[in-house]
Amino acid sequence: MFLMAAEMLQIPGVAEHFPGSAVWQWLAFHSEHVDWTGCSLHDLIQPSFSFMVGVAMPFSLASRSSLGQGRAQQWSHALWRALILVLLGVFLRSIGRPITNWTFEDTLSQIGFGYPFLFALGLVSTRVRWASLAAIAIGYWLVFVLYTLPADWSPAAANVPKGWTHDFTGFAAHWNHNQHPAWAFDRWFLNVFPRTKAFIGSPGSYSTLSFIPTLGTMLLGLIAGQWLKDRRSPVEPLRQLLIAGGAFLVLGLVLDATGVCPSVKKIWTPAWIFFSGGWCCFLMAAFYAVIDLAGFKRWAFPLVVIGMNSIAMYVLVHTTEEFFGKAVTTHFGKAPFHVLGDAFAPMLHGAAVLLILWLILLWMYRRKLFLRV
Repeated sequence: MFLMAAEMLQIPGVAEHFPGSAVWQWLAFHSEHVDWTGCSLHDLIQPSFSFMVGVAMPFSLASRSSLGQGRAQQWSHALWRALILVLLGVFLRSIGRPITNWTFEDTLSQIGFGYPFLFALGLVSTRVRWASLAAIAIGYWLVFVLYTLPADWSPAAANVPKGWTHDFTGFAAHWNHNQHPAWAFDRWFLNVFPRTKAFIGSPGSYSTLSFIPTLGTMLLGLIAGQWLKDRRSPVEPLRQLLIAGGAFLVLGLVLDATGVCPSVKKIWTPAWIFFSGGWCCFLMAAFYAVIDLAGFKRWAFPLVVIGMNSIAMYVLVHTTEEFFGKAVTTHFGKAPFHVLGDAFAPMLHGAAVLLILWLILLWMYRRKLFLRV
């Protein structure tokens, strides 16, 4: 959530003023999404969020069972949570639109679609979970491989950005921008809803059906969460996370390098499930080692404030950034943000807005006000 909110620092814009600085170019690369294949730190935000939803599931199930909730009540809550997440995603995507923008590519909607399946997998054995992960990855891969491109397809008709140069050739072409079955599905599905104009394709090739491989990422988190919950010793989950992280990362890299399945975050290919899942395991292992095992906790307090109200932060960023941005300029003027020069003005302005949002979450944290779905 912090990395997502940090978009308002506009680091890529700052880096444009320092084309010869390797540091600023590195920061810029990791502050925005890659065009197609490859990965930046920014590309790991959504997988990490999805992964953590899975991690929380074993603890949530245990907590609700300890409160005496039966399966029917738990299922009711899971379905309600899924519906709210989907509709909240649609709401956020509709801000500034003339009518409701029925699209389901938002992170919350993607998690919402997969959540009932994740809940069901939280009730089965680890063996079934691994089998389900394999079925998701192989099944989704086969759907793309067996898809035949329409004879009348053209980049303009599919809303592919002008000058697009990132298409694959050969077997990997099954995963090209808006030339895949998930795109074809949305050409039908999203046009069932009222629209100001027909949906012909997402400019980023994002799709509704990406919730299926996203479920694979959440399932990896569920397995990792079970390791944490059932640990027989403090060090055991660290070892499991490191081994799994290495195995997943290698698998994702091999699938991509061999051309069997490119690693593309925007369409959440099976290779991306494992590549990003490997990094999620490594990140969780690092935080677990530093915070839980080594006991270094105080440094993480600013992140805890955000993490305890992650949904609130997500909504605040999407709904109030412009409001607080204008308010800061109104009350403080532009001069304070130019103290380091014009190049850094957008970053300092964004930092002021980010601080305001964090202070709102701090106020909520101290009063134990946590927005939960």
